[in-house]
Amino acid sequence: MKKEYADFAVKQAMDLLAIDSPTGYTEQAAQWVQNAFQSIGFAAKRTTKGGVLVDLGGVDSDNRLLLQAHTDTLGAMIAEIKGSGRLRLTGLGGLKPDNTEAENVRVYSRDGKVYEGTLQLCNASVHVNKEYSGTQRGFDTTEVVLDENVKSADDVRALGLEVGDIVAFEPRTRLTAQGYLKSRFLDDKYSVGILIALAKYLADEKIVPARRTWVHVTVFEEVGHGGAGSVPAGVTESISVDMGCVGDGLQCTERQVSICAKDSGGPYHYDVVGGLIRATKAAEADYAVDVYPYYGSDVESTLSAGLDIRHGLIGPGVYASHGYERSHVDGAFHTLKLLAAYLAQ
Repeated sequence: MKKEYADFAVKQAMDLLAIDSPTGYTEQAAQWVQNAFQSIGFAAKRTTKGGVLVDLGGVDSDNRLLLQAHTDTLGAMIAEIKGSGRLRLTGLGGLKPDNTEAENVRVYSRDGKVYEGTLQLCNASVHVNKEYSGTQRGFDTTEVVLDENVKSADDVRALGLEVGDIVAFEPRTRLTAQGYLKSRFLDDKYSVGILIALAKYLADEKIVPARRTWVHVTVFEEVGHGGAGSVPAGVTESISVDMGCVGDGLQCTERQVSICAKDSGGPYHYDVVGGLIRATKAAEADYAVDVYPYYGSDVESTLSAGLDIRHGLIGPGVYASHGYERSHVDGAFHTLKLLAAYLAQ
């Protein structure tokens, strides 16, 4: 595995991060993903729910593999248009207002118009609000201030906005000279970029996986049912390629690939975890095995849907999850090395 494929993964992720795709509003991002795989030469089709299913080929057997990642992100929806012309939101996924306060947003109307604004604390001026520091941040104490001359709910509705319209947060994507990738929503667009890079590696090197392999890029992971369907016949094992957790009590860094042994849903399949560790060692990839205290993945929704499969979870280390996240090109590189070795087993 050459480092250039990690650089390619970063570029793909950055292009995808430029497309807003909160859960429930993923059509443009999913179409981009489909086109990316097809441009490399792999058959990719859309699922009924809106995801992308890609056939990577491989030696056919009764032991087929499904890799899963997701292109839906955290976001919000208009819950109320206030009399002041400000917007009260409801979160999509685990979005936290105290983390997204003062972030720029784009509000998408159903007739295709896009309006800019900012999520602010209600009465956000420190020189006016003496309770500024002590106010508990939540969706009832924050609001979107539109960058439009609106002073009433009628003014907002005249723009074509209504309750239920999607609010996307500015990702602020940046790649530093030291190789750090910083952005909102690296979870999980970084791993989608990694899987596109894996497909390019297989195509460039004319590698046929040791078993038939698919990729499913889901679009409802952040609300818990992304991987609950569209599993090809004969799949006996599925691995979520999502973000690896970085934080207190964990071993993984942003420059490694993380193998999850257990998360909030319980332990991952013992044999799959063992196989991932063996592949990582064979590829001489830098890795860590961790237990994630507060986490759920696509493959767990696959299990909950009743599929009789083995399951695993890996991903590049990502710091500040569900916030302004950070990883490194090395995290992509070691994840790719692990995946390439695992597909050869």
